[in-house]
Amino acid sequence: MSYRQDIDSLLKQALRDRDSSRVSTLRMLLSSLQYKEIEKKQELNQDEFHSLIKTLIKQRAESIELFKKGQRSDLVEKEEKELEILKGFVPAQMPDDELSAEVDAAVTELKATSMKEMGRVMKFLMEKLGSRVDGKVLNEMVRKRLSA
Repeated sequence: MSYRQDIDSLLKQALRDRDSSRVSTLRMLLSSLQYKEIEKKQELNQDEFHSLIKTLIKQRAESIELFKKGQRSDLVEKEEKELEILKGFVPAQMPDDELSAEVDAAVTELKATSMKEMGRVMKFLMEKLGSRVDGKVLNEMVRKRLSA
């Protein structure tokens, strides 16, 4: 079953349950997905789908922060609901200890010794680990490892 079919079935269930926030979030997700597929002129693979979801999650997190500064609690609540629904589509993140071991192995394999090689290490790890890691967390770990 593809991710599009999963979203469609969740949308149908949300419509039956009359869950308006879930319906609007899933419709927004389908719209974003369709837009990305038109842009790319083909169906997204699993990693591209997860990348899209992460982008949407990041947008919601930024919106929540801005709405909190603007004291718009009604909008904060709406964005938080959307954020929780979207998080259900992202695969479980790799535990920090495993990620740390992957970073050490990559630095050793690439023989990276300075911060100048951070981009090369990041690219290698992102290709290898894909959507199982958060880019920010990975960036911090690689930075610590190379600066030590």
